[in-house]
Amino acid sequence: MLKFTIKRLLWVVPILLGVIFIVTFIMNLTPGDPASLLLGNDATEEAKIAFNTEKGYYDPLLVKYGKYIVNAVQGDFGESYRTGKPVFEEVLKRFPVTFKLALYSIILTALMGIPLGIISAIKKYSVIDMVCTSVAMIFASLPRFWLGLLLILFFSLELDWLPSNGVGTWKHYVLPVFTLAAPTAASVLRMTRSTMLETIRSDYVRTARAKGAGEMLIVFRHELRNALLPVITSLGVEFGMLLGGAILIETVFSMQGISTLLITSIRMKDTPQVTACIIFFSLLVCITMLLVDLLYAFIDPRVRAKYSK
Repeated sequence: MLKFTIKRLLWVVPILLGVIFIVTFIMNLTPGDPASLLLGNDATEEAKIAFNTEKGYYDPLLVKYGKYIVNAVQGDFGESYRTGKPVFEEVLKRFPVTFKLALYSIILTALMGIPLGIISAIKKYSVIDMVCTSVAMIFASLPRFWLGLLLILFFSLELDWLPSNGVGTWKHYVLPVFTLAAPTAASVLRMTRSTMLETIRSDYVRTARAKGAGEMLIVFRHELRNALLPVITSLGVEFGMLLGGAILIETVFSMQGISTLLITSIRMKDTPQVTACIIFFSLLVCITMLLVDLLYAFIDPRVRAKYSK
């Protein structure tokens, strides 16, 4: 297991190198220059050229990439063009908001999607199954930003029950968390139902039932445990996507997380800040997927035996 973990951690290095190159390449293609966006139209042409030269804007792509890698190896990831502060200072400052949003969303996703998926599989083709799958299809087809706006109109403006923006208290997280969790829970529900139906028809389930095992024991020890692997994969991928893909939701609910920082930095062509945000997201996704694989080994002894070789 330790050997597998070390190997996976070593793979993070080439992944981050590739991510940095892609970000540098894309930012190099975007129109505009940092000086014009940050200094404004009142700045002289000489001041703009001096600013761009100082920041290395006129350097060739590979030179920019090489300089960034050399500095990053030494622990210097650059300073933000806008604030002049180290880029990861602002990222770490905003990380708790994004992490709470993603964590609460994935917990609510699991609490809604997995139990309803189990019930739908056990009660297949019943009224409960049809209601659950129909509601899941509706939520899965709703755009998240549109759902968020509807929730704001109803719960914030009409009923005045919940705040529509900010991150001051737990109430500020209710609407954005549900907005993120509902469509994801719909996908998890359908996947849980599908995998449960596959395990229900398995030979070992029929054998356990023939031996007189209780129905609840069969569901949780034999069916659910074997059906959870693809569901865990889905939750792990979704958690990584929620960490890096909550841009619209943070914007709709005016939450000052990393995603809004990323959008602002892209608009201002703040390349060091953009790169820092993307590196941070990529690292979180890599760690999340590693934890998912380790959780596989905890749930399935066959996977654990494979990793221990």
